[in-house]
Amino acid sequence: MEWILCDKASPSDGFGLDERSRIVVVGTSGSGKSVLARRLSLSLGIDDVELDALHWNPGWRESDDVEFRDRIRAAVEGRDGFVIHGNYNKVRDLTWGMCDTMIWLDYPRSVVMYRVIKRTLVRILAKEALWNGNVETWSKSVFSRDSIILWSWNTYDRRRRQYLALRDADCYGIRRIIVVRKPRDARRLLGATRLDD
Repeated sequence: MEWILCDKASPSDGFGLDERSRIVVVGTSGSGKSVLARRLSLSLGIDDVELDALHWNPGWRESDDVEFRDRIRAAVEGRDGFVIHGNYNKVRDLTWGMCDTMIWLDYPRSVVMYRVIKRTLVRILAKEALWNGNVETWSKSVFSRDSIILWSWNTYDRRRRQYLALRDADCYGIRRIIVVRKPRDARRLLGATRLDD
């Protein structure tokens, strides 16, 4: 498997990404997976598949495993290229198994925590409707054991270990991992993937 450090690699070939790429974007919760994936989707002209949108039903009810897997399959069926984003370990065999490229947002904890706190506060204050009409609240997203902020903090080290270990793993057939260590590297990656240039 090819391991590409975004800040060290030459972007001249668009990091090997094009309109047929099947990409999964991973990283700690709040790192910016969805933002990067949406921008890649637009830049490459491929479909954007957000796992949270497929997982959460109204009222913050989780879909069962069969329903979740069926939704994922339907979202990519017949597509030449797509970008999936999310960290759902229970469907890795499916999501990673359909992809040829992984982009890992390996940002410092300070960047991730700033982003997840800012995003959570903006969503709460704006009462932003997320997947299937769900809205983050102070009690759920900040002041609970299930707080996304606590979750991001508590899983940061574990996620890093998991993704670093992929260098020596099979990864369900993924051919390359692009490691993005700073936000400016993400901008560099996006700049190199514009197909209209």
